[in-house]
Amino acid sequence: MWLIFKKEFKELLRDKKTIIFMILLPLLLFPAIFGVGIFFMSNAAEKAENEILKYAIVGEAYAPDIVESFAEASEKFELVSVDGAFESESDYAKFIKNETLDFVLVIPDTFDADILASGQHKIGLYLNDAGLNKVYGRVAEIIDVYMDEFQLAAFTELGLNEAQQEALLKPISIEKQNVADDREVWGERIGGFLPYFIFILCLQGAMAPAADLGAGEKERGTLETLLISPMDRYKLVLGKFFTVSAAGIITALITVSSMAIWGIVLSQGMAIEFVVEVMSMIGIVDFVLIFLMLVPIVAVFAAILLSLSIYARSFKEAQSYMGSLIMVVIFPVLIAMMPGVELKGAWVWVPLTNVALAMKELFKGTMDYFALFGIFTSTAVIAIGLIMFCIHWFNKEKVLFR
Repeated sequence: MWLIFKKEFKELLRDKKTIIFMILLPLLLFPAIFGVGIFFMSNAAEKAENEILKYAIVGEAYAPDIVESFAEASEKFELVSVDGAFESESDYAKFIKNETLDFVLVIPDTFDADILASGQHKIGLYLNDAGLNKVYGRVAEIIDVYMDEFQLAAFTELGLNEAQQEALLKPISIEKQNVADDREVWGERIGGFLPYFIFILCLQGAMAPAADLGAGEKERGTLETLLISPMDRYKLVLGKFFTVSAAGIITALITVSSMAIWGIVLSQGMAIEFVVEVMSMIGIVDFVLIFLMLVPIVAVFAAILLSLSIYARSFKEAQSYMGSLIMVVIFPVLIAMMPGVELKGAWVWVPLTNVALAMKELFKGTMDYFALFGIFTSTAVIAIGLIMFCIHWFNKEKVLFR
């Protein structure tokens, strides 16, 4: 068995594609995700903020000051002449959807600075709010100036002091006191989606060697040579299983290490505020536990992948079967992200979902360490069952020589 493992593992290390999935991909994925994400988000926000918005105003005669303010901000807004083009509200949408205008501002004929006499004014803002355009916020910046002036004029007329003004604007104020510490807040936000990337990487790390050790052997014609050797078949399977598992465990180790190392680099070297805050809360023990929980998960992946590879007629067929496993991995992670699903009760024993929940709890600092027994037990039992099935599968001639 160990001779098979040694032989297969040496060949595994010579395969460039396997090295990419085992080492380079997990090592570079985390900085790529953060870097690309931050780059595109900042570029999109900057573009939306600096874009010159094309607009039209209906009822401009009722609020000449507001019209003048938009005209003065010519570096941000461009007035488009649409005289006589608006016959109904549906025309506003037509001009906005064909990108002639970014927004239409409709001022009511009751608009008056004396809000005590005229009451609340409702200015219509027609826009396409389906994307990151910041139209509402940029228009509100100008309108808010007049809103504050109107309020101040009304308060002065009523003779209200600052305390009375504040009480009138907000008679009841709810002061939110969050009993969760910063680690719980960040852990809930980040810990929920990290298992998604980690599980996929571990699966990808084991996928290439598994396809090669089963279907690849069939294509090369070397499987028959192994079968006529005096070694028991279960030892052949275990040797291949440990090879695939080793590839997945190496990927898991590199993934968790990459997450920790790049977290330190981003927090200390680049001083990104939220990364500094998160990394200051998470200890080395948490990363070790995350890695240890991935070991039986990798064993489950290895057994399933090797079974599929043994069943497949060719390397290509094996890859098509294995690709569908990604959805199987994603679904338990999505369950762990649902509201109300916690690492309690029956969820402790649900494979994959329990590990995803445990990772989130570790990041939050609220981990119930007694739950680790259920996590390791349930995952190990399933892994052993799948290994036994894989051995049974390998002993069927009709499967090996389909």
